[in-house]
This record gives sequence, structure tokens and C-alpha cells, in this order.
Amino acid sequence: MLHLLDNIFWNALTGPQAKFATGAGQARRYAPGFSPILGFADLRNPDFAALEPYCEPGEQFYCGGWSGPVPAGWRIEVESMMVCMAREVAHPVTDEAFEAVPLTAEHAAQAVELAKLTNPGPFGMRTIELGEYFGFFKGGRLIAMAGERMHAGPLREVSGVCTHPDHQGKGYARLLMHKVMARQLHRQQIPFLHVMSANERARELYERLGFRDYRETVVRVLSRT
Repeated sequence: MLHLLDNIFWNALTGPQAKFATGAGQARRYAPGFSPILGFADLRNPDFAALEPYCEPGEQFYCGGWSGPVPAGWRIEVESMMVCMAREVAHPVTDEAFEAVPLTAEHAAQAVELAKLTNPGPFGMRTIELGEYFGFFKGGRLIAMAGERMHAGPLREVSGVCTHPDHQGKGYARLLMHKVMARQLHRQQIPFLHVMSANERARELYERLGFRDYRETVVRVLSRT
């Protein structure tokens, strides 16, 4: 089922997470408030015109796997490369994050604040509704989190992995990832994730956790002009 990763944005937005999506024809986006991600049925010829009624000028979106010319009315803000990694190894994962707190709507503002500070990827006020998210708190403040974003078939994304700079190096990310992955494996799901190609430190961590490269693709941040 790893072939679903070839166009995971579209497969998530038109599959199990269609209720979180908006759009028309061969184009979808997560509804406002969720992660600002675009999905297209045909990445060689994405139908941006179908999305225009659902995207406001100035909004920024992530689009992966598409490297063609930019259509009128859109602008590339950032272009880079990312790697999709999947974990197919059979051995189980132990959940030792006993103090981790399930994140709910009351934690959304802190989650967005932490995401803006650490930039783990596109994150919105309602992103934590896309799956299970957990965090560590200190003095009532969220200092680390990890959870689930995209979902297609048996594939479940580990996402939003980040730690406040003042608390890095203590293993919080690993513990939270173990918790999320253990729950996914219990549901007989296959964990996968996305990481920027240049982020060697994170890629090394994910390899130690059993993830292996599936494919590398271009990722663009776009805005409506």
C-alpha cells in the first residue's frame, strides 16, 4: 500500500480525511484552519483553477510533488526538497511517554505557537483534530508535541514533531514519536512521515526509529496573488 505515498496529499484529502477537505473537480485543500496543504489528482497538470474559489488572496499553501510552471494568479514563495519516509519494520515500539498529555482544542493555541517557533511543517489551529496529538508540558506550557496528520488506507502520518529550543536534547521528540507510533501499530497501521531533505539531524533520528526513505520530491510554498 506504499504506492499511496506517491500522491499522499490527494489520497488523504479524497479518502479518510475528505470531511476535512474542500475544493472541486481534481483539486482539494484542507479546509481553512487545518493544515494549509493542496492536493491534486494529476501532479503533472494540477487544476489550480478549480481551487481558486476556495483560496483567498494572500493565503499560503504547501504543495508536494509538482514542479511545473506556475499558473497565473499564483506565486512560489519557497521551493525545496523533502523526503517521505515509511516504517515497515516488524518489531514493536514501546510507549514510555507516560506523562504525555492528549492535546485537545484547549491546547490548540499553544500548539500553533510552538509550531510557529520550531517550524515542523504546515500547522493550523485545527490541525490537532486530524488525529491524535500528545504533548509534554512544563509549568503549564507546551514544550514538545507530536501527532498524526494525513491518513490514507493503512498509512498514518507522524507529524508536528517539535520541541521548544529551551528543552531540546532531552529525548522528548523520541518519546512522543514512540507513543504515536505504538498506537498506530496497535491499529495495524503503517507509520510514515515527511522531512526536509536538508534536515540531516531529523533524518538520522527517524532512521534510528525504523523509518526508511520512500521517495524524495519537490515541495513548494505557494500563495494566491
